[in-house]
Amino acid sequence: MKLDEVVISKAIIESYKDKLVEALDVDVAIVGAGPAGMVCGYYLARAGKKVVLFERKLSVGGGMWGGGIMFNEIVVQDKAKTVLDEFGIRSRRYAPGYYLADSIESVSTICSRAVKAGLKIFNLMTVEDVMVRDKRVNGLVLNWTAVEMAHLHVDPITMRSRFVVDATGHPAEVARIIERKSGIRLNTRTGKTLGEASMWADVGEETIVRHSRQICPGLYACGMCANAVFGGPRMGPIFGGMLLAGEKVAGDLLKRLSARAK
Repeated sequence: MKLDEVVISKAIIESYKDKLVEALDVDVAIVGAGPAGMVCGYYLARAGKKVVLFERKLSVGGGMWGGGIMFNEIVVQDKAKTVLDEFGIRSRRYAPGYYLADSIESVSTICSRAVKAGLKIFNLMTVEDVMVRDKRVNGLVLNWTAVEMAHLHVDPITMRSRFVVDATGHPAEVARIIERKSGIRLNTRTGKTLGEASMWADVGEETIVRHSRQICPGLYACGMCANAVFGGPRMGPIFGGMLLAGEKVAGDLLKRLSARAK
């Protein structure tokens, strides 16, 4: 068969267009394809919800690829090993309560299993604003990351979502947009993002799960973003809390979506 470059181009354009149009009205939109965001998306998609994820970078995985100081091993505590087992990620016991996994296997497996469960991931897309109606977040304003990087004056597009999850990690990008532009008070002691504290793995791993919750109507924080919003410490190259946070937020959202459907 003789290959036709125009046919190849049409296939890509038509397929992507259809996928993007389908993503403009969903149950949950997740921002940030680190481990917390992808795990959250996996559990939601597995439950049959319409969920999309927008990642500004070319690659997914956040900081998990590099483990600690570019040694591509990750540590999880015993509580989070169940999530590794759910994804079929191989792990080995290092010491009582500590398990090791290969970071490359972990990221690639979480991504693959999430996509196969039905999560739609759009990379190279930046969330530059949110839609707010009646003091509730109900959608995102999107543009190509390349547009942002080049400082081009190109208008974005908008999508609607029943709930939005900020899984952007340390920057807490969606929460800071809300704080800066919407006039909505966040569910923190000051009504604003508090910023993350210095590293303390033990406390950080506990608070990252507890803080992964709704931070204003329609918007949830998940993963390291949650500690950045509520002032918890960073936890360094241990990733169990990230996995558990994604699982927790997905469970909370499934309850909310089920209640709204009744």
